[in-house]
Amino acid sequence: MYVTTAIPYVNGRPHIGHVMDYLLADVWARWQKQKNGGELDLRFSAGTDEHGNKNAQKAREQGMEPQEFADNMSAEFVKLVDRLNVGHTDFVRTTDVRHVATVQKIWQKLADAKSPDGQRLIYKGSYEGWYCEGCEGFVTEKEAEENGFVCPDHKKPLVKLKEENYFLRASAFSERIREAIESGEMQIVPEFRAKEFLNLIRDGLADVSVTRPRRSLSWGVPVPGDEEQVIYVWIDALANYLTAIGYPDSGNWADFWPADLQVIGKDILRFHAGIWPAILLGLDLPLPRRFLVHGYVTIGGEKMSKSIGNVVDPFEIIDRFGVDALRYYFLRHIPTFDDGDFTWEKFEAAYNGELANDLGNLVSRVAKMCEKYNFSPRPSSQISAPRGRCSPNLSSQVGANSPSAVACRMPLGPDFAQKMDALRFSDAVDWVWGEIQKLNRLVDERKPWVLAKDEGKLDELHGVLRELCEGLMLFGKMLAPFLPETSAKVLSIFGTDGVKYSGEILFPKKYMKD
Repeated sequence: MYVTTAIPYVNGRPHIGHVMDYLLADVWARWQKQKNGGELDLRFSAGTDEHGNKNAQKAREQGMEPQEFADNMSAEFVKLVDRLNVGHTDFVRTTDVRHVATVQKIWQKLADAKSPDGQRLIYKGSYEGWYCEGCEGFVTEKEAEENGFVCPDHKKPLVKLKEENYFLRASAFSERIREAIESGEMQIVPEFRAKEFLNLIRDGLADVSVTRPRRSLSWGVPVPGDEEQVIYVWIDALANYLTAIGYPDSGNWADFWPADLQVIGKDILRFHAGIWPAILLGLDLPLPRRFLVHGYVTIGGEKMSKSIGNVVDPFEIIDRFGVDALRYYFLRHIPTFDDGDFTWEKFEAAYNGELANDLGNLVSRVAKMCEKYNFSPRPSSQISAPRGRCSPNLSSQVGANSPSAVACRMPLGPDFAQKMDALRFSDAVDWVWGEIQKLNRLVDERKPWVLAKDEGKLDELHGVLRELCEGLMLFGKMLAPFLPETSAKVLSIFGTDGVKYSGEILFPKKYMKD
């Protein structure tokens, strides 16, 4: 299997808006491995987009050469991926020699190809239109007019340019791409994003400029055979997904293409659902199977902005609260498909009220009661087994609709699996957390410490403790794609023939004022 993340532009340090691609892709990858018992050859690509005028300008401002600046900034994103505990297998930098070679090979293949109507796929033409210097992107006349000739993201006036560039005849693939989306061959999740894009191309795709003159864009990959033109971001950046698996020269790249899942933000859907498929069709390659499109992370309801001063550093969150705390907040409290909001106050409340109280305190209480009342759960390898391998008397002891009894009737729970397969990751964490809260209520309602005082209720006591241990083992497994470190700790405590608890508090209470 193959999962990809969009590659961020390195003109600034990583912020929390960058973490969603990595986390969502990592959850999907871990879930696929979990479903396959760990036996899965999975490639997972990340990377950085390093060419372009903005990076060259930033380098000049800091007295650096563009490559030195790109090296420094790319290293920060590598660090972020590692600190997030994201299991990527490949990291592509667009300044890598291997990537430059791949881009030029792709260019040559496209230049030699013809569109379905027999015309050259790459042709030279004159472009006159609106351009956003902040986005380093061209804007259609209609979009420019709708936004008052101001970029809605950068709040700066658009610039009118006239250039001679090479174009990709994307228009020739409009119907093919529309059919692929509507049939589900190339699925866009959530569905409302697919509808948005289909509405955007209802009049067909426009041909797109895929080069800039060297005088306008010096920091980039030269066009083979035309040193006066530089390959633009659409081919340069999008090609990273093929570079990662060794296209076109490695022996097994075709084993991983088409990508099973490509994770992107909503702001770049139009490029991935329009230009990228046109490139792939021009190369005679299959289209990606699925795109997972997520929203923005706002800060207190406002878009992150250096000028406002509300940019949040993900490294600060990890340093103060731990990586699983960050993963938890962004995977549960930022909706998978929609925009979500971060404030330090919301984060602290989730950490102390949910991670520390709901889960951390529950694990400590149950582990201590098991040791005190000399109860040993079964190995965790038996939890999540099909019906018949859970405790024979479980339902009668704790109720047929209790968390463990329900879960034991289906490996990892049908509701959970359905949500995971539908990419509804935040809903899946919600579901697990609801079950964890049920276990907390079970402790309060059944009061094991009271049962322990009556020798005649020893079986009932052990039934309650079994319910709690098996629930924690099961839900610990379900949390593995989301909170891998925490999951491993929970399973190490309860997943043996005897509870082994060192007294470690999983999530000690922390406050910003500290």
